[in-house]
Amino acid sequence: MGRARGRRAARRGGRPVAHGGPGGGPRRGRGRPVTAPVTGDAAGALDLDKLLAARLYAVRARPYLATALFALHPVASRRVPTMAVDRHWRCYASPLFVDRTPVEDLAGVWVHEVSHLLRDHHGRSDRYARGPGAFGPAERLRMNIAADCEINDDVFGDGLERPGGAVLPGDLGLGPGELMEDYLRQFRLGPVTEHLAWLDCGSGADGAERDWDLGPDGAHGLSAQERDAVRFRVAQGITGRPGTGSRQWRRWAEEAFHPPQPWRDLLGAALRSAASASGAGEDYTYGRPSRRSAAVPGAVLPALRRRPPRVTVVVDTSASVGDTELGSALLEIAAISRAVGGRRDLVGVISCDAAAGVVHPLCRAEGIPLTGGGGTDLRSGFARALAARPGPDVVVVLTDGQTPWPDRRPPCRTVVGLFPRPYPVAGWDEDDPDAVPDPPPAWARVVEIGTPSGGR
Repeated sequence: MGRARGRRAARRGGRPVAHGGPGGGPRRGRGRPVTAPVTGDAAGALDLDKLLAARLYAVRARPYLATALFALHPVASRRVPTMAVDRHWRCYASPLFVDRTPVEDLAGVWVHEVSHLLRDHHGRSDRYARGPGAFGPAERLRMNIAADCEINDDVFGDGLERPGGAVLPGDLGLGPGELMEDYLRQFRLGPVTEHLAWLDCGSGADGAERDWDLGPDGAHGLSAQERDAVRFRVAQGITGRPGTGSRQWRRWAEEAFHPPQPWRDLLGAALRSAASASGAGEDYTYGRPSRRSAAVPGAVLPALRRRPPRVTVVVDTSASVGDTELGSALLEIAAISRAVGGRRDLVGVISCDAAAGVVHPLCRAEGIPLTGGGGTDLRSGFARALAARPGPDVVVVLTDGQTPWPDRRPPCRTVVGLFPRPYPVAGWDEDDPDAVPDPPPAWARVVEIGTPSGGR
């Protein structure tokens, strides 16, 4: 009986209208019903039977998303043009839109909207906005379009209908298979996006709160722990049945199990791990007698003390490293000094392009002369660092990686802070324009500087 009413409701408009936006233009809707009562200022008019049928359709097409689809709570509201989600896993639905949209299209809308939440588009949009200061409505619309391109590229098909008006990367002249952040760098608002001005997937897509949002204290929202639990269960479903999810979903599930970490934390952890390794920085002192002296009457045994490690930082100052990256290097040198307890006498800095400069003791990071600008050969920097007396316990190399590396493993720990490049840059060697540099050696701990995910 419920299915029959749903089918009749899908035909009421005379012809299927997938996404009727403001002014009658195409609009992508959003929806997600659950068995809990529908709340909102239009609860009595919302066709819950039709929403339930669309949910079951979506679960059948994408069973690995079932946990997330059932977790999203509907809120009926006439203030919403079609459907939208907030970051607390509520779905705001227009009763008129639900009434006019076929069940098959509503199922696609469900999957689309829950994908925004699973992929944390609201959090990623907030982080992106802190960079270029993109807080205005135009930039938020651009984020929404880019997020839709990431989702719609591979979420439909294979039993799930693509709703009319769903924007694809090809519609904007963009390539497939990229992330929201990649698409944001490739297009601007203009004539090619003018027909998407109606787009509004809610704060769950771009992070900007709407006037219809119930907020963190509203009813039926999920807590941060509950949201994380839903994501984890979905990731389990994708990884537990290889081949069922698309390439994008498999990539997402892998990141859900191994979330990215801030690269500065990774660099600090790599440095602390190298400095505290067995045999690094150990010395004996008579200033504090050993507790074993009581076992040797008439003798005073020295105690074993772990001193802070000596660190030499080799900074790549070749022409391929920009001023911004050199500024980052100075910040990292100051952080390294703090990591060894503020002992500036234990930190030395070497500028190196094709040849190594002198070892500068650390006084102030801002006063270190970073000279260079030629080719790149950090082997001379390694040689200069290891020739110092006393020798370093840890060598930290800050570079873009366009360099040859030593053939032999140094006698101390090595941490490489790698300024990211989109691909290996050929032509870094003046004697061989087609040369492509080798990656850092396996004996070095590598941390990619400036990327969200950090090292390897």
